[in-house]
Amino acid sequence: MTEQASHTPRVFSGVQPTGNLHLGNYLGAIRKFVTLQHEMASMFCIVDLHAITVWQDPKALKAQTGEIAAAYLAAGIDPERAIIFHQSAVPQHAELAWIFQCVARMGWLNRMTQFKDKAGKDKERASVGLFTYPTLMAADILAYKATHVPVGEDQKQHLELARDIAGKFNLDFGAEDFFPLPEPLIRGAGARVMSLRDGTAKMSKSDPSDNSRITLTDDADAIAKKIKKAKSDPEVLPSEEAGLEGRPEAANLVGIYAALSQKSMDDVLFEFGGQGFGAFKPALAELAVEKLAPISAEMRRLMDDPAHIDRVLKDGARRAGAIAEGVLADTKKIVGFLGR
Repeated sequence: MTEQASHTPRVFSGVQPTGNLHLGNYLGAIRKFVTLQHEMASMFCIVDLHAITVWQDPKALKAQTGEIAAAYLAAGIDPERAIIFHQSAVPQHAELAWIFQCVARMGWLNRMTQFKDKAGKDKERASVGLFTYPTLMAADILAYKATHVPVGEDQKQHLELARDIAGKFNLDFGAEDFFPLPEPLIRGAGARVMSLRDGTAKMSKSDPSDNSRITLTDDADAIAKKIKKAKSDPEVLPSEEAGLEGRPEAANLVGIYAALSQKSMDDVLFEFGGQGFGAFKPALAELAVEKLAPISAEMRRLMDDPAHIDRVLKDGARRAGAIAEGVLADTKKIVGFLGR
């Protein structure tokens, strides 16, 4: 029997409510969630507990939580099919995270490169939550016995830790395969969209230049203007992907076109090879507006109806909590805690 054989296939993923969602978030995560909801039981979380590992303005945190819920819905996630909820509404995440902190080893957490990157040189001033973040991520996944997790390169190490925690818990308590060992899902193009101002830097919510990213609330005019202002180079496009080596801005814009059109880079270059950016950028702008403007319009409509978003999140939290409550109760029995 494989590790996953006794577990119902279920996908779990989440997005932090920090800053404005952008094209990279959509292509790298949210669009893939829309497909996944049709393939297996799916849970898409707004991970507000993770967000406060660094200080957040409370009003902004609340607004951004609603914005991500609106993005999920506008992109096509069906709350009748998938469970959409915010993490802090399901207290089992935090309680299971404490148990996992007692299973995980300090050496494991010390090896987490993302803590080193985010804490920087002054790690003594970083929050304890930032250090123990990966154990909460493990709890997020395993509170639902999720078997599959869509991840980018920056989260693969955390998923490996979740697998280690699940395996050690099962071994320490003689619980066989009580927790599954969740598998990574890495799919398709668009997982790494770069800045429109610097092709060597990842598109980011925190970049001070708004022109470095296309946000999911940009209207058609803003989308087109940002594409047309995007940094490129004076050379014509090559006919094959290998010809983009050493041309980060060109590679980024071609990659965005490929991801939006769901074509390969070589297919895009077969169409545009030999042409300059004077021809390519208008085509990319037209495609980006076609794919993104309807989502941004629906997002803005939903954000003007916060009562609807609240209803979706409350119903999602109720459904998520019903699953997590059973898993946590069984976990506590295995650990040896007395029932209430």
